[in-house]
Amino acid sequence: MAKPFLVAVDEEESVLNALRQDLESRYRDEWQIAAASTGMEAQSLHSRLEAEGEEVALVLVDERLPDMPGVELLRAAKERFPDAKTSLIAAYSREDLAIDAISSVDADGYLVKPWNAEENLYPLVDDLLESWKADRLPSDLPARIYGARWDPRTHELKNFLARNGIPYEWIDAEEAQQKVEGCRYEDLPLLELPDGRVLPSPSQDQVAQDLGLKTQAVQSFYDLIIVGGGPAGLAAAVYGASEGLSTVLVEREAPGGQAGMSSKIENYLGFPSGLSGADLARRATAQAKKFGTEFLVPQEAVGIEPRGPYREVLLKDGQRLRGHSVMLALGVNYRRLEVPGEARLFNKGVYYGAALSEAVSCAEEHVLVVGGANSAGQAALHFAKHAGKVTMLVREESLDVAMSQYLIDQIAEIPIIETLCRCEVKEVCGEDKLESVRVVRDGVPDWIRASAMFIFIGAEPRTDWLGKAVCRDGQGFIYSGRDIPGHCDWRLERAPMMLETSMPGVFVAGDVRFGSVKRVANSVGEGSIAVHMVHEYLQQVRA
Repeated sequence: MAKPFLVAVDEEESVLNALRQDLESRYRDEWQIAAASTGMEAQSLHSRLEAEGEEVALVLVDERLPDMPGVELLRAAKERFPDAKTSLIAAYSREDLAIDAISSVDADGYLVKPWNAEENLYPLVDDLLESWKADRLPSDLPARIYGARWDPRTHELKNFLARNGIPYEWIDAEEAQQKVEGCRYEDLPLLELPDGRVLPSPSQDQVAQDLGLKTQAVQSFYDLIIVGGGPAGLAAAVYGASEGLSTVLVEREAPGGQAGMSSKIENYLGFPSGLSGADLARRATAQAKKFGTEFLVPQEAVGIEPRGPYREVLLKDGQRLRGHSVMLALGVNYRRLEVPGEARLFNKGVYYGAALSEAVSCAEEHVLVVGGANSAGQAALHFAKHAGKVTMLVREESLDVAMSQYLIDQIAEIPIIETLCRCEVKEVCGEDKLESVRVVRDGVPDWIRASAMFIFIGAEPRTDWLGKAVCRDGQGFIYSGRDIPGHCDWRLERAPMMLETSMPGVFVAGDVRFGSVKRVANSVGEGSIAVHMVHEYLQQVRA
């Protein structure tokens, strides 16, 4: 296949030549390099590439062109090549313009000139191209799903593959029955593997095994066992393994946790153009694996026990992981919307979390988003790219109560997003799929017709499996550190360490911790701090 294009645009001949030479020096083996010196010349190039069916992976544009603003050219490039990554180039004194472009045209980055290729250009381009590759469906898809859109099992399979970064093609049920000999509706979903085998209604464990996901531990003993693969668990995996601890991470669904379902995180330090939850999970997983962390996904912990100086985590399939220490980074679930019809239509148009695998299916339809915090706002912005209309249903007086201002501002600028505050869902209706929702707003009942509803309310810890082994509050959040005295039984002479639970040597980080701040950055910080506590604990037990 033809190599994808990297396009550079700058009006200064010397700068354009330098940029082209830098790009060709590093990327010409895998990519084609094209250049233009004006907006019109660039648009003509883009038109030709589009007509010839060429792929454009990256467009780098100087903010100052002789015939049009660079921002306008980036906007046109985004419309023509929506999957391409874009970056504005600006002089040091005009860096603010490049930063503004990130907001105004959703640019993916910016480059300040003059630059050093090794220190400035290549890290930016490497990162953007890696993201482009990760977002792009390969031509040789490793999996194909045959199933019905409103079938809960089909949704679960699509969501599982998407969250684990396994590209797939989805084919609707009617076409499945025509293509697959002997296919019956009750066998759906069908999963077709690269070797041609077709698995009827496969379990998650079967899918993991056949697609090469790792669920069996390699070592018999670890320094650190991490339960949960959200931001806190991933941070602990990176810091633990990089500091020489033999580390294993157990995750029951997919790396990234609840944050991994976010369409875009824009307030995370160091990423001015933002990044998706899936991208954050992919980067962190790769980083942890580079340092030697072992991942068991999907795999579920069902018990924890002290074994003298060691700790043992029991897995659902009967495996027992033994180690010096354990970190619980279990995250939380969205609270269920307990109204009539919700259970019957669960995963038949009623979804919890962003369920990004359903976004394309909602093209030109009416989508409801329930909740008023950041995760709901991010989802509304994402679905607005596909749906005909998005309505946010918010219990609070306004979005100001729980949502960051940058999201509120973005939502206000999109005309197809409607926000209904002081609004509660009372019932969901439909036969085989969601058709309408009964709400009450300011005491007045109303019906809203919609094909999909995505719910982001409250937080419920995933801690029932701990039983009495680890002390928790009435809602299931785990006590730690200075919250242990007065709430939990602590029998050691020393005080509990920061983030240490009622079971010595077992630590907690992230949303599941009692009193935690529910933010990605907070979870990442706690995950890294917990590793420092683990080192202190290991010094004590080895003394």
